[in-house]
Amino acid sequence: MAKKVFAWSPIRSLMKNNGAEMVAKDAVDALIGYLENLAKAVTCKALEFCRHAHRKKLTLSDMELSISTL
Repeated sequence: MAKKVFAWSPIRSLMKNNGAEMVAKDAVDALIGYLENLAKAVTCKALEFCRHAHRKKLTLSDMELSISTL
């Protein structure tokens, strides 16, 4: 299995802070997988905007535009 980008404990804490009294390990793993896939998709779309503008540096505006289009 590939190394996870998001740390397990903060994600579990986030889930608990939002009302989940008990959280199964596989539920945390599922959310981490979803968040990683979402982050990849947003970044890829933002890179398209960045390249279209003939820039090398990915900017906040690229990310905001990418997020607003998903």
